[in-house]
Amino acid sequence: MSAIRASAGGLDAGRLKMHARRKRVNAIALTLSLAAMAFGVFWLIWILVETVRLGMGGLSLATFTEMTPPPQAEGGGLANAIFGSLAMVGLATFIGTPVGVLAGVYLAEYGQKTWLGSAVRFINDILLSAPSIVVGLFIYAVVVARFKSFSGWAGILALALLVIPVVIRTTENMLTLIPNALREAAYALGTPKWKVILSVTLKSARAGVVTGILLALARVSGETAPLLFTALSNQFWTADLSQPMASLPVTIFKFAMSPYENWQKLAWAGVFIITIGVLLLNIVARFMFKNKH
Repeated sequence: MSAIRASAGGLDAGRLKMHARRKRVNAIALTLSLAAMAFGVFWLIWILVETVRLGMGGLSLATFTEMTPPPQAEGGGLANAIFGSLAMVGLATFIGTPVGVLAGVYLAEYGQKTWLGSAVRFINDILLSAPSIVVGLFIYAVVVARFKSFSGWAGILALALLVIPVVIRTTENMLTLIPNALREAAYALGTPKWKVILSVTLKSARAGVVTGILLALARVSGETAPLLFTALSNQFWTADLSQPMASLPVTIFKFAMSPYENWQKLAWAGVFIITIGVLLLNIVARFMFKNKH
């Protein structure tokens, strides 16, 4: 009996030691996680504070109503750059979103175990991780060099190529998360597959799909490198997409690097406008879909 009690006591002591060690490991992991979160949040808050502080100083009515000024000129605004960004980003999203959603639906619903699906995933991963400047150079070689002119359409195509892989990945992931029981229940009622996808899976995953579209929109809203090789810039107002077109990211890049104080103020105003625009888009989307998960 004494041997049994000693053995039981040894097991209890071992369990206590293991429990204490697990608590220490958990405390260390939790501390490191909180430290990493605090580190990231610190820089994020600092960036936002500086953006608001410097961006608000450059905002005025003229920022939204006047064209970008020439060097050493007082006043001026970002009206042409704001319009150019809205036009190019909006059309790029309009072009890239249907392609991305349809490709994501194919990968999640039809191409899970096919060679074509594997090839599309591989190519999409390459596009997703490719530097945006590579996409800009590609469109420059294919469109700009061939037509011998920078243009808004070239910028739209470059941004659309950046939108598509993000939308594909998020759409596929969101549809994969939908339980197969929902699909099987719809099939049992005699519903054709296309209608199951449209009315069941896509409807259930719409919040995630819209979030993916917004992520793509947020990414291309601040892209500068592709537009330098495609749309270039334009100091004047133009709605002709076959001509060079101004955009906020390129204007910010050009003005922020200049020695002129007026241009630097307008650059920070442009940064503030992009940041607030993306933030408002995310808030609106979350508000619209908060009760529709």
